[in-house]
Amino acid sequence: MKRILFMFLVVTAIALAPARAQHEHPATPQAAPGGAKAEFLEQVAEYEKKFTALAEAVPAEKYTSHPSEGVRTVGEVYAHVAAGNYMFLHILGVAAPAGVDPKAISGLGGDKAKTVQALKDSFVFMRKSVEGMDDASLESPADFFGTKTTRRGVFFHITGHLGEHLGQAIANARTNGVVPPWTAERMKKQAEKKDAKPQP
Repeated sequence: MKRILFMFLVVTAIALAPARAQHEHPATPQAAPGGAKAEFLEQVAEYEKKFTALAEAVPAEKYTSHPSEGVRTVGEVYAHVAAGNYMFLHILGVAAPAGVDPKAISGLGGDKAKTVQALKDSFVFMRKSVEGMDDASLESPADFFGTKTTRRGVFFHITGHLGEHLGQAIANARTNGVVPPWTAERMKKQAEKKDAKPQP
């Protein structure tokens, strides 16, 4: 009987040892994968998805509408974002592809098909260009319109620019009776979930 009790205590001690060790020495949290470049690309992908969906959802006849006097038209906002993507890459030392003129893109706002295509192309080029960058190179100095920063710092300016104009584009869309597609999808799922609930 004593031998059985002894063996039980030994087995229990062995089984509890890993848990006790983990409690005394918690595992080190895993670092987020990728670094600054990967985090930036993740945000850009989200902006790309929303800008593209919204630009496609707005009717072509609304692209020339002015929310108010002295501001960009609905379509000009998307064209400005597309041109801006190339402009920011230029600051990072990446030239626009042959045949692509950012200034010309800025004037496409009245043509929905051309504006949407330019927007898509600009995001694709931005992603591919940044994917080819080395994380270590992001600490290199950069000049942002006279302000000294780093290439990584330019990333913050890019996401700030995209965030500002996405908000503007959303407001323009709603003014013209267009609900952002991702919001419409969420509302649809909520309604379906509500309808699926059993009635008392």
